Amino acid sequence: MRCAVIFGGSGFIGVFFAKQLLSTGAVEKVYLFDKEKVADKPFAYRSRLVRESAGIVEIHGDVRQSIDWTPAEPVSLIANFAAVHREPGHEDFEYYETNLLGAQHVCDWAERVGCNDIIFTSSISPYGPSEEQKDESSLTVPATAYGSSKLAAEKMHQTWLAADKERRHLVIVRPGVVFGPGEGGNVSRLIKAVIRRYFFYMGNRDTRKAGTYVKELCLAMWWMLQRQKTQGEHFSLFNMSMNPGPSIHDYVDTVCEVAGIQRRVPSIPYPLLLCVAYGIELIARPLGLRHPFSPVRIRKLVRSNNIHPGRLVELGYPYQYDLKSAFNDWKSAAPEEWR
Repeated sequence: MRCAVIFGGSGFIGVFFAKQLLSTGAVEKVYLFDKEKVADKPFAYRSRLVRESAGIVEIHGDVRQSIDWTPAEPVSLIANFAAVHREPGHEDFEYYETNLLGAQHVCDWAERVGCNDIIFTSSISPYGPSEEQKDESSLTVPATAYGSSKLAAEKMHQTWLAADKERRHLVIVRPGVVFGPGEGGNVSRLIKAVIRRYFFYMGNRDTRKAGTYVKELCLAMWWMLQRQKTQGEHFSLFNMSMNPGPSIHDYVDTVCEVAGIQRRVPSIPYPLLLCVAYGIELIARPLGLRHPFSPVRIRKLVRSNNIHPGRLVELGYPYQYDLKSAFNDWKSAAPEEWR
C-alpha cells in the first residue's frame, strides 16, 4: 500500500486534494501533516470532509522544524501546501520563516524517504502588482515578503529536482485566488458582502481577479503530474485561473444569480471608502476586533490580478468548472456559507 503526504494538509486546499487523491485510487492513504488539526480550524466543512473520507490521517508537525516522522507505507507523492500566506496578518519574517524553512525541510524529507514526486503550490504574488496581463513567461518582480518567499521556495524545489532529474517529477502551480466551501477568504467575504448588502463598487467593476475553484485546482495539479509522466517530462510550472480571469463585476453578478437575489450595487469613491476603512481600523485594532474592512484588503480590491493560464491553454487542459457552475457546486455543498 502506497501513501501520499500533504504538508500544510489541514488547510483549505490540502483537505480537498486529499479527497481528490483518494478518488483516483493512486494511493490508499493520505497523511495531512500540519501543526493544527482540521478540527481546530474554524471551518466546519473541512472537518466534515475529513470525517467522511476513509484513508485520511492527520499528523501533528511543523515544517519550520526538521521532519522526523516517517509513515509506515512507501510515499509515492508529496504535496507541499504549507505556507504563511494571508495578507495582511503576519510580520515579514513570518513569511520567510515558514515558506523557506518549510520548503527546505520538505525537500530534505523527500530525499530521505525516497519520494520522487512533489507538487508545490506557489502563488501569483511573485509576478508583483501590475495591470498588465501576466503569463508564465512574464518577469517575476515580487513586491511583498510573501511573494518573495514564494519565489525563493520555487527555486528550492527546483534544486531538489535538479539533483536527480531523470527520476524526479516536480509540479509548481501559481494559483490566483482559490475559492470554495470552507475557504473563509476573499471570495467568501465578497459573497457575504453582496448577500448582506454591504458590498460597494469603487471604480473597480472591471478589475480582473484571477481565480479558480478549489476542485478545479486539485484536478489540474493531478492532470499536470500525470501528463508529465506520459510525456516523459519532469518539470511543470503553470498559472491556475479561469480563462479569462473573472472581473469583480462577474463575481458579483454570478453571486446574485446563484443566490437567487437581486442587488443594485452602489458605487462609492475609492478614497472615501479607504478613509472609512482606516477609521474602522483605528477603532477596531486596539480592541482586538476582527472586521472585513481592512485598508489592505480595500486596496487589493482595486488592483488587478490579471493572470493568464497560458500553459494550461497551450496544453488543452479540459476545464470542468466555469464561475457559475463553481458557485452552484459550492452552494450545494455548503449552503450555510451562502446566507
